[in-house]
Amino acid sequence: MSNKYLKDFYWRDYVNIVFGLLLYAVGLVAFIKPVGIVTGGLAGVGLLVEYATNGWIPLQITYFVVNCLLLLFSVKILGVKFLLKTIFSVIILTLLISLCQSFFKEPIIKNEPMMSGVIGAMLCGAGIGFVFNANGSTGGTDIVVAVLNKFKNMAFGRGMLLCDFIIICSSYIVFHDYVKIIYGLVVMGVMTYVIDMVINGFRQSVQFLIFSSKYELIADVINKELKRGCTVLDGTGWYSKEPKKVIVLLARRSEATEIFRAIKSIDSDAFISQSVVKGVFGKGFEKI
Repeated sequence: MSNKYLKDFYWRDYVNIVFGLLLYAVGLVAFIKPVGIVTGGLAGVGLLVEYATNGWIPLQITYFVVNCLLLLFSVKILGVKFLLKTIFSVIILTLLISLCQSFFKEPIIKNEPMMSGVIGAMLCGAGIGFVFNANGSTGGTDIVVAVLNKFKNMAFGRGMLLCDFIIICSSYIVFHDYVKIIYGLVVMGVMTYVIDMVINGFRQSVQFLIFSSKYELIADVINKELKRGCTVLDGTGWYSKEPKKVIVLLARRSEATEIFRAIKSIDSDAFISQSVVKGVFGKGFEKI
């Protein structure tokens, strides 16, 4: 595809990446770091180093230096084009963390480590979700897993989970406290959930396959009463060898109950299959 078709999306991607990284930096510095919780990823490694050295080596220094080494190591394997947004993210996040360090001197929520960790995880998760939606990356363990994935058939998500688990459990070396590990795992779980919600949750729609002899009436109600488009396909019941009509309907998840009620009021014997689809793009749904 020619770049002229894609150039309008480039600047939007970088705006989303910067906004996501800002959320991540605030969640990390203002909520997670002050209560001594270790997160996953290279930011977690940076936190461990800062805690272990009593702040002598700041989080952002470890994050930037290790990322630079990883980028130099992986550029021949993954290519410059693949790492371009990662390089941009690493530089911006390093600057944003430094900026947040100067603004947030005191913990925003005092004497509530779990609450502070959960709020920080929500901000960090939302930030990473924005970055991923823009096809970006925060570097660190993302690069390590991407390189390993080139040589070994390993699921990306499983590799990330393993790296994060090892980093969080390593906090015992610094704190000698199992509670810190539990806090870190809770934070990782909340972050993972929020990332998934930002990337997929708000786009989830439902797909119906409706088998009914009263398909014409059901299709009319869907069009006129529920204000949804649908498609009627020709099918054959293989047991009876008789022709059947199948209604295909895509709708938002919140409309599912109303659709079921409408179908039941017309044909209580209808056969319905409902499935969840993560993204429906086009008129009446998300913009492409």
